[in-house]
Amino acid sequence: MSTVAEPAEQLLYRPEEAAKALRIGRSTVYEEIRLGRLQTVRIGRRRLVPPEYIAQYVELLKREAETTA
Repeated sequence: MSTVAEPAEQLLYRPEEAAKALRIGRSTVYEEIRLGRLQTVRIGRRRLVPPEYIAQYVELLKREAETTA
């Protein structure tokens, strides 16, 4: 039996972490946020991205790819 606890699933990502997860640049993430294509939540002055918003953004990209193909 292991006594080391597994890390909890990350619930909120900083924009830099979201960029890394999406394999895109930090400035691209901020531009997509500014355009309203990638949603965020605010806690104080911080802007954070829940994993489900990252998934929604990926679905948006997939839909756009289908319409241009």
